[in-house]
Parts: sequence; structure tokens; C-alpha cells
Amino acid sequence: MQSLSTDITDSKAAKKGSSAPLKVVTHDQFCMEKVPDPCGIVIFGASGDLTHRKLLPGLYHLFKAKLLPKDFFILGFARSPLTDTTFREEILAKLKTKGETDSPVQKEFLNHIYYRSGQYNDPGAFRTLDGILKEFGEKHGTKGKLLFHIATPPDVYQDVISGLKHAEIIKRTKETDVIIEKPFGHDFDSAVQLNRSLHEALNEKQIYRIDHYLGKETVQNIMMFRFANSIFEPLWNRAHIDHIQITAAETLGVEHRAGYYEKSGNLRDMFQNHMFQLLALIAMEPPLLFDEHHYREEKVKVAKSIRPIPAGKIHDFVVRGQHGRGKWNGREVPAYRQEEGVDPKSQTETFVAMKLFIDNWRWEGVPFYLRSGKRLGHQATEIAVQFKQVPHSMFPFLHSDQFSPNVLTFRIQPDEGISLCFEAKHPGPKFCMATLGLEFNYKDVFHEPSMDAYERLLLDAMQGDPTLFVRQDMIDLSWEFVTSILKEWEKSQPAKFPNYEAGSWGPPEAHQLIEKDGRKWEIL
Repeated sequence: MQSLSTDITDSKAAKKGSSAPLKVVTHDQFCMEKVPDPCGIVIFGASGDLTHRKLLPGLYHLFKAKLLPKDFFILGFARSPLTDTTFREEILAKLKTKGETDSPVQKEFLNHIYYRSGQYNDPGAFRTLDGILKEFGEKHGTKGKLLFHIATPPDVYQDVISGLKHAEIIKRTKETDVIIEKPFGHDFDSAVQLNRSLHEALNEKQIYRIDHYLGKETVQNIMMFRFANSIFEPLWNRAHIDHIQITAAETLGVEHRAGYYEKSGNLRDMFQNHMFQLLALIAMEPPLLFDEHHYREEKVKVAKSIRPIPAGKIHDFVVRGQHGRGKWNGREVPAYRQEEGVDPKSQTETFVAMKLFIDNWRWEGVPFYLRSGKRLGHQATEIAVQFKQVPHSMFPFLHSDQFSPNVLTFRIQPDEGISLCFEAKHPGPKFCMATLGLEFNYKDVFHEPSMDAYERLLLDAMQGDPTLFVRQDMIDLSWEFVTSILKEWEKSQPAKFPNYEAGSWGPPEAHQLIEKDGRKWEIL
């Protein structure tokens, strides 16, 4: 096995006057990205925010990095009446806001982009689309391979699938794959119906349910960290780990998403997908191979092992909240009910905290604390693995509970990295103790930006690799658990909304949820 060894000076050490390098050994034969085969990419919902903010900039960055095939085209489809020229101008303007300067590379990229408008429930629009795709396929030499990305509002997902099916644009035997954005349904029953519609037109291998969290560097690195290092995996169990916390905190409110969020709320928006995916990654057993079957199979086993919340005990395990007015970053911010498009008497939750247990050999008795919310103290998405306290102190005047527990933290955003805190002797008196930290930060070490999550996942889909996408049975299991909570909530309205100030860390009940167990939240 050939390796590429590089000395990289740690920026923090350099500031302290140290020149000690961090040795990064890269197995370079695994670092080469495979360029996909020629294909046409069709984006439904092309006039929307996601397309302009993530999808097209992501595809441009792949093109700029020479990771798109030489022969390709991108066709945007939406209801808004735009021309190729106006669509390209909008893309160019968005790239400029992201710091991209006008260049021959941009002009070449834009030459591959087109736009057509139509109604998603109009069969004629899809028959016309079929002819256009054949024309562009011949022009750009894509050999009939197509990737459809459904980035529309959720209520037209089934219209798009039906239109593609009846126009015979997608077939089970044809080289056509479909990426579908979350939410994958509104509850368990609607998710089952959506999957049924998808399977009437496609087989499971053609369906790519995208969760952008799974494309983030640190999320992928959880697998590498756990299963490529022999020092941690033997400790990854109930004998050594006290509990695990997963936090996804946002400082923003609903912004322009009030219409969607009022129907969704935090439980549907974050837990059914992002939070449960992170839970599965941190708790899963080692897969036999890192491939689309074994990797996703182990994640599903975690979902199957989550202990159901006993009927009538929902308040002992789940806390919901809605933010009121408050201050963030020195400025006043409105309550959720004061946001444009929100019902002044809304009962929609903007915060959820819950305690879960996984009933299997590895995790029996280990609590998992999950929380997510809007308008919290600061932005942070982290997984904190807290190890057990030392069982006995051999040091006079120091009781065992005076030692801070070791905590391994995976920072997913905004500052991707991994840290480990441990106890050490502080210079000075004989028993002077300090908590120190080992820190790994992607930017500090590699001095280059990580591939954006959408770029990673779009490239994987073009390569026909569904490993980092979500399988149907995982969707069904997560919705089954979430729907059981929603049904309990329907039986009684929250006693008090809003129940936490913007800029705080959620309602008091969220702190009580973990503090009654003698623990505390890692991020405050």
C-alpha cells in the first residue's frame, strides 16, 4: 500500500511559538475521485431557493474541480416562466455572491445549462420534456443516462413521479435515477404512500433519498474514527460510556420557511431524519463492508432497537418548546408567533429534547440525549460521547467525582472537527489538576475547504453509489417512532407556549430532562 506523508504545522502550536508538525499520512490511492459517466441532470423546482443556494453552486464546484463528466447537461424545470438566458443570469449572480469571479470556466459551465417551465400536474408538460431530454441527450452525448433531482415543495413530489412515469421517461430497466429531498412524508402513513408511489415507477436501487447531513465531512469521519482506529472501538459500549448527547442548535428563526415549518415543526423537520441518522452512525455495529448494503443494514438495526416510549409516559422522555422574544448577538429578535406567515396562536414546536435507549447488547442502559431547536444560544451541531467517571481516586484530597469525565466530541458544524478532553497535572502544587483537550480541526490541519455536503452526495448519485443515502426501511422505522410521539401530543396541547426566550438554551424542562439523571448538557 502506497502512502503520501505530509508534515503540516498546527496553526495553534505555531501561534505559541512551536514548530512541531502534525504528520498526516494519506493513503493516496483511495483519495482519487472517480469521474461519473456522461449523464443529463434534471432539477425539478429549479427556480427555488435550494437549487440556487446549494445544487447549482455545488455542480459548478464539481465542474470546476473536473469531477463532472465531459459530456453532460443540466436542465432546470419549474413553474416559473424563465428562459435559458435569464436562468443562466440568475446562476451567475448567485455564484458571484459566493465569491466566484467571472471566468471562462463559468461560461463553459453555463453552456451546459437549460431551463423549461411547466406545471407538475400537466401530463403534456412531461411528454414535451421527454422530447427535450432526447434532444439534449443527443446534443451532449449522454447516452440516455439521466439523474432527476426532485427539489420541489413536498406536496408535488407524487405529481412529478407520476408525470415521469406516465410519459415513460423513467423506467425500471432504463438508466434513470431519482434524488428526492426531505421531508419523506409528513407522518408514517404518508411516508408509506410516497414510497409506494416511488416503487410503482422505480426499484429501490434507483431511489436516492437525500439527507445532506450524511455528506458532511465529520459525519463521514465518525465511521473512519470508530472503525479504522483500534484504540476506541473496544471502549464503545455500555461498560465504558456513561451517555451520549446529540445537539443540533440553530440561532436563526424560520426565516422564509414559515409556510413549511408551520406544518412541520422541529420533530418532523430535524428528528425524523438528521437526528436519527446521527444516532444510527454513533451507535451502529461495525459493518462487514462499507458498502450500500452492509452499512445501511447496520443503521437500520439501530433504528429497530430504539426502545418505544411507554404510552402515557411521553413527558418523561420528550420535551417540546416554542421560542418567544429575546436577544441574539445584541439585537432583539421576534417570537416565533410574530414571524411572518406564522399563526399568532401557533402550537408548532421550535425545540425538542428527548431521552432514548437502544435495547441491544452494546448499549443496554446507556441513555442518548437528543435536542434540536431554533433561536438557541449559538449555532452548533455536535455529538458528545461522555465516558464514565473513574471508579476510585488514589489521590488524597481528591474525590473521584472531582475528576471531569473524558468527553469525545464530533463537531459537525459550523467548525468541523474532533476533540477529546482528559485530566492532567497542572504545573504547581502536588495535586493541582487541569482538564486539557486534544483538538483536530479540518481547516487547521488540511488548509483546504471540505467538499460541501451536497457536492459529495450529488457526485455519489451520479456515480451510482447510494451508500450515503437513506433506505426505505430506515425512513419507515424513524417515522413510526416519531408518529407515536405526534399522536401523544395530539391528545393535549402544550401547557405554555412560548416557553423559552430566544437566545437561551430551551425551556427549563429540557434541562430537567438530563439533570434529573445527575448529568448536564455539554453545550450551554
